[in-house]
Amino acid sequence: MITLDSEQWRAQEASHVARAQRLTRARQQRTAKGTTHAVEDFLFTYYPLKPAHLARWSPGAGIALADASDSRFAGARWFTLHDGAAHLDVPAYLADRGSAGRFHHTLLSAIASRPPRFDCFGLHEWAMVYGEEAGQHRHALPLRLSEAETDAVVESHKIVCSHIDAFRFFTPPAIGLNTLTPSRETQVEMDQGGCLHVGMDLVKTVVHLGPAVPGDLMLDVVELARDIRELDMRASPYDVSRYGLSAVAIETAEGKSDYVAAQRVLAQRAEPLRARLRDVCAGLLACASSTHDEVSA
Repeated sequence: MITLDSEQWRAQEASHVARAQRLTRARQQRTAKGTTHAVEDFLFTYYPLKPAHLARWSPGAGIALADASDSRFAGARWFTLHDGAAHLDVPAYLADRGSAGRFHHTLLSAIASRPPRFDCFGLHEWAMVYGEEAGQHRHALPLRLSEAETDAVVESHKIVCSHIDAFRFFTPPAIGLNTLTPSRETQVEMDQGGCLHVGMDLVKTVVHLGPAVPGDLMLDVVELARDIRELDMRASPYDVSRYGLSAVAIETAEGKSDYVAAQRVLAQRAEPLRARLRDVCAGLLACASSTHDEVSA
């Protein structure tokens, strides 16, 4: 157990809160005004993520916070006090969240074990509007091309979507065009690090793991997911110019090249974050195993 003195951890917490506020200020302002942003709001509407959650710093597991008796950690869920120092009570945490730790360790390890693929060109977003009429689309944005031209792009490409949480939003006529059939049961076998949605789903991991994830790692993941979402929508059939974003025209050879280049950069950024999250899970599982051995003895 590493112990941070009061000055150290309170400074880290204050820095975290300021960074989280910068990340969420625009979202909070839109919420207050009753307006929306089809690109940036996605992280807060698709995932169970709230600005208040992002502002809640945690040191993670294995870190004790000295002189914390008068802090919020004194009564925080899964934290315990010993001689005035607060730390995550890992056995208590695992009693409630152990299954999340096991699942995410398995999933993250599987993704890290296989090479990323860069041949989908973001066509999942196009398959989500395939065959629809104007006004039926998921987002209240115009398309860059006509509905017929958009459909033609889908029909002229090989669709290789491997992620269930993109595939499940395909329109009914687009489902049969996918050369793969991802499902919840095959997610561990099919998710791969080149997929934009797999990268964004690291947000789901930090939400599920909660205070076991150090605050800096949580915010790094959210910043990555924000940037992934931007590419996701720039490469989509939607016209996002109202947000000051230029299109990545994946229906052209130049657009495909630009998309893959950006996709590779984001995948590279995700790798160390995925490794850190996998280490968090491994540490939790090691504690669970140790506790089980002590009880058995």
